[in-house]
Amino acid sequence: MPVSFARLNTYQLRFAPNQLPPVKGFWSLTMYDKDMFFVANPINRYSMSLRTNPVREPDGSLIIYVQNESPGPGKEANWLPAPKERFDLMMRLYWPDENTPSILDGSWIIPAITKVD
Repeated sequence: MPVSFARLNTYQLRFAPNQLPPVKGFWSLTMYDKDMFFVANPINRYSMSLRTNPVREPDGSLIIYVQNESPGPGKEANWLPAPKERFDLMMRLYWPDENTPSILDGSWIIPAITKVD
């Protein structure tokens, strides 16, 4: 089930060090417009995953920036461009790991997406 967000706000999804989604396949965070279509954007990025080569913080955490405007050249590798109107985000976890922590038994929980002031 996708989660809807308000327009023109700045959001972050932060995975703590060693807390990326526990999957044997891969994970993705995908952006959709209000009609569930991909969002056209200047960098042609429609989702984030390890396949998009995001840059980790010095402590090993991973921050994904979800916003309309670029977060700046040093953070664009982790930028998921958002439209100026309402949008939806959907996280997919392919081949979830059955070992703890796991999304299957609830011992791993998707981090909250936080609004940044």
